[in-house]
Amino acid sequence: MADYSPLYLPGHAITGTASATITGGQLLAVTGDGQVGPATDGANAVVGVAAFDAGPGAQITYYARGAVHETTTAGAVTAGDLVSAGADGTVDADGGSTPTFGVFLVSAASGEKALWMEC
Repeated sequence: MADYSPLYLPGHAITGTASATITGGQLLAVTGDGQVGPATDGANAVVGVAAFDAGPGAQITYYARGAVHETTTAGAVTAGDLVSAGADGTVDADGGSTPTFGVFLVSAASGEKALWMEC
């Protein structure tokens, strides 16, 4: 039996690339593959809170909203897609009719491992 642990736990510091100007303490959302920016009104892809100020293209540290996992995808996914269950313990992008429980932090092809955060 294989062991598994999440890559990050809620509240842990994670790094990403700023897609816009960010101010420490702002709520952040996924804006692209490995990118985060200030969350907009009603954003579904909120992932945490910025640790400090950063400009576009800079590395930014943020405190995770939920645990971060790496799981095989059932189909192609895009960063910012909401996560739903796929067949055989995989994860998939929400097609609009299934319950969601997270957000993809990166894009991945079908059958590849993708990082996603519980929400």
